[in-house]
Amino acid sequence: MAWTLPNGLTGLRLLAVPFLGAVLVLEGDTPGGRWAALALFVAASVTDVADGWLARRRGQCTDFGALVDPIADKALVATVLVCLSARDLLPWWATVVVLAREAAVTVVRLAVVRHGVIPASRGGKLKTVAQTVVIVLALAAPGWTVVLTVLVTTTVLWTVLTGLDYGVKALALTRAPAPGLGSSTVPGAPAGP
Repeated sequence: MAWTLPNGLTGLRLLAVPFLGAVLVLEGDTPGGRWAALALFVAASVTDVADGWLARRRGQCTDFGALVDPIADKALVATVLVCLSARDLLPWWATVVVLAREAAVTVVRLAVVRHGVIPASRGGKLKTVAQTVVIVLALAAPGWTVVLTVLVTTTVLWTVLTGLDYGVKALALTRAPAPGLGSSTVPGAPAGP
């Protein structure tokens, strides 16, 4: 594997996860610890945006990036959610639902990979943005407010809905005719000439 800047950013995000977890575990009950965790989380989140953009712009999309990027994303969010719930800054029910959805989508992704890849959807990207906003607010303004409660509930609902959408797309992908047999690989599309 050749080294690329996008892969380096993905690797940095993955390496940031244990440091972020350590800050939250050791100092998450102090304002300074939460601000340090917030800075690390925002920096790691910026690498998530930058690595994909750079990979597409530079034509440097790699198997490593395709494999490790979603792992780094899930590790980052899972670590922060668990730490925030352990500090009573987010409710455990929300963390459990989000982690269950992410685990289910990962299992489904692995189960259908021989049929093809389901590209990231706009809904999935919005889910990531919503989760990021909730985490930032929980770190920056840890007191329970009506706004944070509404955002957590809305984000969890959106997370579940996008997980169900992913499952529907995965099912359609597995039922699509195999490529090269004179038919379309797009579920629901008309057969070839």
